[in-house]
Amino acid sequence: MNDRINRPAHRLFVVALLLVLAVAWAGTPALGQPPGETTVLRAARILDGRGEVLEDRDLVLRDGRITEIVPRGDGRGDRVYDLTALTVLPGYIDTHVHIGNHFDDDGRVHRDENDPGVAHLTLHGAENAYRTLMNGITTMQSLGAPDDAELKAWIDRGEIPGPRLLSSLGAVRDDTGTPDEIRAYVRDRAAAGADVIKIFASTSIRFGGVTNLSAAQLEAACGEARAQGLRSVVHLHRSDALRLTADAGCTQVEHGWMLEPGDVDVFVESGMYLGNQIDLLFRNYEERGDRYAGVGGYTLEGFANLQASRPGALAFFRAAAATPGVRIVYSTDANAGSHGANTDELVAYVEQGGQDPMDAVVSATSLAAESLGMEDRIGAIATGLEADVIALDGDPLTDPAALGRVVFVMRGGHVYKNDPPRAPRR
Repeated sequence: MNDRINRPAHRLFVVALLLVLAVAWAGTPALGQPPGETTVLRAARILDGRGEVLEDRDLVLRDGRITEIVPRGDGRGDRVYDLTALTVLPGYIDTHVHIGNHFDDDGRVHRDENDPGVAHLTLHGAENAYRTLMNGITTMQSLGAPDDAELKAWIDRGEIPGPRLLSSLGAVRDDTGTPDEIRAYVRDRAAAGADVIKIFASTSIRFGGVTNLSAAQLEAACGEARAQGLRSVVHLHRSDALRLTADAGCTQVEHGWMLEPGDVDVFVESGMYLGNQIDLLFRNYEERGDRYAGVGGYTLEGFANLQASRPGALAFFRAAAATPGVRIVYSTDANAGSHGANTDELVAYVEQGGQDPMDAVVSATSLAAESLGMEDRIGAIATGLEADVIALDGDPLTDPAALGRVVFVMRGGHVYKNDPPRAPRR
């Protein structure tokens, strides 16, 4: 008998087992409350996600929604969670992740030739999704991968615990083709169930961030997205690409690490959302670059180019945060190695980027929901909205690091994490 362990199969079994145990531990695989059950969240301090602070309130939840907000102690329900020692706020919304990206058993970033199966990718995506949920992210937008469809279906059915998942199911690139071919591609992604269209208007910063889509191509991509009722998120780095993107009426810009301070005016005038990264992505590649290098277009030289752009990314973020009218939304670009550490970026927005703490909360809640066209469902503590609620150990308005100390996570009225602090903070 050959008792040699099949390591890939063994790892997938372990991941699957952990997910089953996680679901069992959470109480039920179904998202949402049992029908007819009323839950009360008792809070002393609530940040409503829209810039207001509510004191001494009970949130009354039924059928996975917030049905009432009443004075503390007045709420009545089948279950009561006492969160009075914590700061309560809406679940975070990360508008840019790559949820399926992971490291293979050899410790290197995934290569299709190792295991091209959808099941393999879905299980790793499920592992990443669970980690992300535990970090307080209750909604995430994954940009670029057709394989997200399977994971999205499992999460939607409530069979895998994870944040609500929106996906582009692919991306428009310079080789997608002519404007007509790009329109056809957008229609195809819409028919496949995409929630958003991802567009690469430039190369990766690792290759210089060079603009490589024409005005006609961008107008085709963003225009057809609008025609299909979809949003458009554009990867770019330089000023020329930014102006083409604004002229094309696109929805959101990602990165922009080579933009000039004066380019903030383009965001004010156009109303486009800005997703900029200043910490987590750079640290992840700095610490784990050797696990990427040599795969696809990843090289150590490319990573050096990326790290060289970090000061520019931070400078533009600071300029944007200081300019009224620029709509910065929470966006991590979480990749293999950083799933579940998403809130590090939100802390950095305040501690490094100089963003006002309340503005950072809004960027990760109601403003992010607005950017997704979901402000009538999520992103705030308000009656009628879905019960996506988290609680923090500490007050992030006076201690920004508290943005990352997530000890309670509820999505759709179902509690996935309830781990209050074990001792007073000093």
